Amino acid sequence: MLLQPPDPEGLRAWMRDHKDMTLTRKVMSESEAVRRFVREGDYVGFELYGTVRCPLSVVREIVRQGPRRLRLLGQGLMDVDFLVAAGLVEAMDITYVGYEAYGLSSVLRRAAEKDGLRLIEWSNAALAWRMKAAAMGLPFLPARSMLGTDTFKHSGARRMKDPYTGIELALLPALALDCGVIHVHRADVFGNCQLDGITGFALEMARASKRLIISAEQIIETEEILKRPEKTAIPFYLVDAVVHAPFGAHPGETCYLYRRDEGHISGYLAAARSAEGMKRYLDEWVYGVPDHAAYMRRVGESDLAKLAEEKGS
Repeated sequence: MLLQPPDPEGLRAWMRDHKDMTLTRKVMSESEAVRRFVREGDYVGFELYGTVRCPLSVVREIVRQGPRRLRLLGQGLMDVDFLVAAGLVEAMDITYVGYEAYGLSSVLRRAAEKDGLRLIEWSNAALAWRMKAAAMGLPFLPARSMLGTDTFKHSGARRMKDPYTGIELALLPALALDCGVIHVHRADVFGNCQLDGITGFALEMARASKRLIISAEQIIETEEILKRPEKTAIPFYLVDAVVHAPFGAHPGETCYLYRRDEGHISGYLAAARSAEGMKRYLDEWVYGVPDHAAYMRRVGESDLAKLAEEKGS
């Protein structure tokens, strides 16, 4: 039942043989990053939960380029919806795709009920810990997450008794991603990344991804990074691409920089209630703009400025 079976030695070998340990400039466009690092049939993941810091500028570019048969780490919202609606997703490890007060995703419901999208269920904690196991070079981590629930029955976890205490545990298989995509507050040209506020599972995903694309609100000098080394959550040698993407999480939010665009999201959800409406949305907001700069122009400078001004409200 595993979409991406544990391969701790394979991930260790990949990190050893493919990651560049030199200070190499990695800044590139969304287009180049996706072309180089997202491949047909890949297992791909995006960080964080909900609309917070979701790397949507990169997601939109993946939809434009259209690599198919993707397997997906389904912990997000619009990232999942866009890729599923575009017909690019073959199967998903899923926690939930819900828009808080707005309800569950109409896109995912259609795909699961009508199109036969394969779903394997996990708790939020279980998926994060699966990546942590991969990052630690382990085949699994023991936990109590999901025990006694139907989620456990529909997951790929196994049971065991702890040989020391006899306590029943869930074994969470390590999850290494072919490509991870993370949106951060700031990075330097080499890929040293800093986050403000909630870190989600960025640290685990960065260390469990064979290829890692970073989108950043700001590109800053390395000297500025070095002034606060404790804020550097992702070191340069894990990163393959750095994309400068101001408002890269729009219509979601990035903590302390801009709030989410409720008007855009409610309009999107209204459109997504039907397959035809979702197609119109993608035609206008994804296929209808060539890149992230054009997307921001379509949103409007004044509207983006207002979201930044109201970030604390």
